[in-house]
Amino acid sequence: MTRYLITGGTGFIGQALCQRLAARGVALTVLTRDPTRAARCLPSGTRTVARLADLPAREPVDAVINLAGEPIAEGRWSAARKRRLEDSRIALTQELVHWMAQASPRPAVLISASAIGFYGDQGDALVTEDSAPHREYTHELCAAWEQAAFAARAHGIRTAVLRIGLVVGPGGGFLARMLPPFRLGLGGPIGTGRQWMSWIHRDDLLGLIDFLLAHPELDGVFNATAPNPATSRDFAQTLGRVLRRPALLPAPALAFRAAFGEMSRLLLTGQRVLPARALEAGFRFRFPELEPALRDVLT
Repeated sequence: MTRYLITGGTGFIGQALCQRLAARGVALTVLTRDPTRAARCLPSGTRTVARLADLPAREPVDAVINLAGEPIAEGRWSAARKRRLEDSRIALTQELVHWMAQASPRPAVLISASAIGFYGDQGDALVTEDSAPHREYTHELCAAWEQAAFAARAHGIRTAVLRIGLVVGPGGGFLARMLPPFRLGLGGPIGTGRQWMSWIHRDDLLGLIDFLLAHPELDGVFNATAPNPATSRDFAQTLGRVLRRPALLPAPALAFRAAFGEMSRLLLTGQRVLPARALEAGFRFRFPELEPALRDVLT
């Protein structure tokens, strides 16, 4: 039987991934701070553990999928909040890699989340996995997170890192926070509307994880974004069209800066990211264009 260990299994991406894998007969173990609560939202038969030490000794794990991380776009980035962001990503990944190194046998592959925030503000430049980052907090956070994951290579474990964009899917994610004003006809672009939003349909993200699991020759960094990013203005207009609502009211940049401080850069700057390595490897997106992706989620 194929066995996977998953972190972040109760999140917006993780729950959908667990449902997908369980339907294929994969035996799942989810590392979670609250196993009782997690068991209520995960497929029947999923094992939940609060600590890696709680895993059965010498039970083989074929793959580890690391999706854990406290939500980054909720509230100001105080010093205490930054520590929580870092611990939930970097410290957890370091702990996970240490466990993998001690396992016997070791897992064959680690697929670990990162984010397109690695690149920092890129303006209108086209960004691929080889692009140089703009150094700011999101880059430093993602760079340390990725470094922690790539330490698994020293133990002979194939490691693939996904730099994930804005995930579009039903029932959660950033889209759920955007919908209330848009449904009322009060939505619109953020700030100037010229900043880029690199997005991906959740089904394509799950498909890319599957693709990496199935291709043992693939490792390194992969941008997990659709091949057609949109500006904030285009995204707002497309969302309004799908919902049949006007989307003309811009959200002023000044208000975001006042409310969220440094965190507002996530909303007011962006990256025009292309999934170059995934496309070169032969991955095919079900939803390469924004409007069909939004219609699939919302209609």
